[in-house]
Amino acid sequence: MEKTEQIGRITLDYSRYTGEDLYCDGAVEDELLSIVQNFPPEEYGAKIEEKKSWPILYHLSPLRENIVDWLPMDENAKVLEVGSGCGAVTGALARKCGHVTCVDLSKKRSLINAYRHKECENVTIHVGNFKDIEPDLPGDYDYIFLIGVFEYGQSYMGTETPYEDFLRILMPHLAKGGRIVIAIENKYGLKYFAGCREDHLGTYFSGIENYSQGGGVRTFSRRGLERIFRRCGVKEAHFYYPYPDYKFMTALYSDAYLPGKGELCNNLRNFDRDRMLLFQEKDAFDGIVEDGLFSVFSNSYEVVIGPEISVKYVKYSNDRAPEYAVKTQISRNSRGEKAVRKYPLSQRAAEHVRGMAAACESLTKRYEGGKLSINECTLKEDGELCAEFAFVDGVPLSEHMDKYLERDDLEGFYECFLEYLDRIGYHSEYPVSDFDLVFSNILVNGDTWTLIDYEWTFGKPIPARELAFRAVYCYLLEDKRREKLDISRVLQLLHITEEEAEDLKRQEMDFQSFVTGKRASMAKLRELMGRRIMVPQKWIDRYQDSEAVNRVQIYEDKGTGYREEDSYFVREAYQGENLIEFSIPVSKDVKMLRIDPAMDYCMVKIMGMTFNGQRVPLERRGVLVVNGRIAKPADREDKDQGPCIVFPTTDPNINIRVSALEAGEENLLSVRMEIVRLSGQMASDLAGAVKRLL
Repeated sequence: MEKTEQIGRITLDYSRYTGEDLYCDGAVEDELLSIVQNFPPEEYGAKIEEKKSWPILYHLSPLRENIVDWLPMDENAKVLEVGSGCGAVTGALARKCGHVTCVDLSKKRSLINAYRHKECENVTIHVGNFKDIEPDLPGDYDYIFLIGVFEYGQSYMGTETPYEDFLRILMPHLAKGGRIVIAIENKYGLKYFAGCREDHLGTYFSGIENYSQGGGVRTFSRRGLERIFRRCGVKEAHFYYPYPDYKFMTALYSDAYLPGKGELCNNLRNFDRDRMLLFQEKDAFDGIVEDGLFSVFSNSYEVVIGPEISVKYVKYSNDRAPEYAVKTQISRNSRGEKAVRKYPLSQRAAEHVRGMAAACESLTKRYEGGKLSINECTLKEDGELCAEFAFVDGVPLSEHMDKYLERDDLEGFYECFLEYLDRIGYHSEYPVSDFDLVFSNILVNGDTWTLIDYEWTFGKPIPARELAFRAVYCYLLEDKRREKLDISRVLQLLHITEEEAEDLKRQEMDFQSFVTGKRASMAKLRELMGRRIMVPQKWIDRYQDSEAVNRVQIYEDKGTGYREEDSYFVREAYQGENLIEFSIPVSKDVKMLRIDPAMDYCMVKIMGMTFNGQRVPLERRGVLVVNGRIAKPADREDKDQGPCIVFPTTDPNINIRVSALEAGEENLLSVRMEIVRLSGQMASDLAGAVKRLL
């Protein structure tokens, strides 16, 4: 075999190659090689959608580059990439630095890497075992990368302390002030508790159970990694948290900038295998974030061994059309102040970034004298083009809205919404509008409301009611717990008919297609690959006695919200398979009372409800709040008939505002309901057929 091979401008060095690939994914590697030989990188997205294959997505997705793209590198920097594989991040490194030295066991994978980056004249690929190649490597690398590699240290080294030995061998190859970058899964990542299989072994709970069944791969907790670093004499290591994980990172957090409540909502990332869904990861992450435990349960880590980096947070929007692909970054400037910058991720996106400064100027003029502040934007073109914004303190308006709903204070929500409508509608005739005035883009600090993101600003007036409808529509889609909101009242406040609302929803779909360039989203790709999400609770419900599902649970809110520990079950509420009938005492200090008629998808018809012998006026606004779809409202004429409600959820609840009823010292609520259990799909279809908005 020849000692070297030239593919385009890339040199492959086979001097340490044994002639056998010890690591191979089989025929899919031939398919990958064919793609990179015959199609340019800009067509990889179409091939990913066409193939509907996990390996094709994993190796060719441009999102793979995000994990290294954010790192500041000198254009003359020397980089060593260990375990470069098919080159998922090699191209990003080549664009950012002076020279990249790749090392990989597999000749086939190295050929794939070479063909996809054949125009890069600053890349050399060494094929063979790292232990054989390492002695010939120089000692002046500015960066050494182990992206999805450190967990294989046992296979690389074959020693008693493989991970420590791996690092000890690498460290002498660093230049003074150089850095080692490790991207690796967290063995205690929340996704594994929620039902994702361990990435390497394909088994459930392997890392959580400390790899008790063996295997040649090991991932670690943060403390586990820190122990390894200490044993190796590492003086300085900085942890970053790629989200949802390091493979397809869309956001990167740090100890200096951790996620806020509600941010971690993109969690179904099982592209490679089916998974279980034991609980809602978004809700769990909210609690983890509130309790300061995110560093323990982050799905992945990216560790920078060496000097600290000024970047504290990055968000990538490169699942868009190239002309709108941007990177948002929070870092500290020379004065130690936080600054927010947006960078174009392609030459075609440069105009989009420049437009942000123009949007700032136009929006500032429009809202001058009003009650909506526009975050200042400055365009910087000396060196790398970016739009720089001031870092604004405050709480997202969406979080304020959530607090009203959590307290069942719908009137407070609507008052806040009207305040929002008033502020965004200022000078509505002015020929400029921000189309993306969603609640999360507005930070509230006292009486100051600041619009922090306005990249979708257009030079025309857009009615405030349409912008507000879009804000509510997006708000509801983000979290099912917000479904208690009475959207019909929102439509009334906005003077929007249901037909107009349907038109606006179609307009939103068109806008999303415009932004993405009609490329499939990651969620759509998961769907195309046919990966199942299995909910064990459904299996339990299917086989357990109906008594365990057909139970009526009562919650009482005495001014501090509902609490599980204060709830109780009504004994003998079911009077047959489909009939619920009971009477319960209600103390005078109860403000709201919640009835859960079952623990499953269902349809409920309220046949009658009385409070102290008097009919409960369910048709009166604010008395009845449900998390389902009202198929038939309460009948004002027929005193015995309440509404019919479809519940497309396994946690149906009927809320009665007791404070709106005439209460005495001792009160009695009597309820009679007809209930029919449904399949999840049937409940969803029936709810969708009801002529009510989401």
